Amino acid sequence: MDTPALPPLTASTLYLVATPIGNLEDITLRALRVLRECDIVAAEDTRRSGQLLKHFGISKPLLSYFQFNEARRSEEIIERLRRGEKVALVTDAGSPGISDPGERVVQAAITAGFRVEAVVGACALVGALTASGLPTDEFHFVGFLPHKSGQRRNKLEALKTTVGTLVFYESPYRIEKLLGELIEVYPDRDVVLARELTKKFEEFLRGKPAALLEIAQKRSLKGEFVVMVGAAE
Repeated sequence: MDTPALPPLTASTLYLVATPIGNLEDITLRALRVLRECDIVAAEDTRRSGQLLKHFGISKPLLSYFQFNEARRSEEIIERLRRGEKVALVTDAGSPGISDPGERVVQAAITAGFRVEAVVGACALVGALTASGLPTDEFHFVGFLPHKSGQRRNKLEALKTTVGTLVFYESPYRIEKLLGELIEVYPDRDVVLARELTKKFEEFLRGKPAALLEIAQKRSLKGEFVVMVGAAE
């Protein structure tokens, strides 16, 4: 029995292509097809995305967009969409537009009247939350907290009355600092740290903030973190 032909990509469309957050097996068949059939790949980090494309035997022009040039690159991407090109947008890992500069590119495309289509796949937020053991029926995604201590503390204080599980992204360089702040603001809440998701050393650490800080100080916890804070009892 013949396999039905898949519909071609739509001209003048921005495709948001989710890429693996660690395990390369987590890329979807649809994502691979879009990357093969698009005209250009807009990437947060062209070197990293170039390695991913090479791994799957895909050769496409790469256009860099990142925090300090996304305004200029957004204009170039819009111009390509006007010419009828099919643009695939990828981030370093996971779903574009979640805590990365791709958000501005998406807004620019929509404002200019172009079609935006999500090619769904890996997302650290979803993977961590569903395996955390904390309630998932209602949650609040914060992303990365401000770098400045005062602003971080103010943000955590403001979230005290938020209903549901709180979800943050954090780097390994600031995880001890964040746990110290959680001890001050949410000392009695259940916290889950998820690190190295989908990779060989994936780990979930569960406990109160003070207990987790003690673990972090004894061990060198590497990798990017998803930090989840349970609601107040």
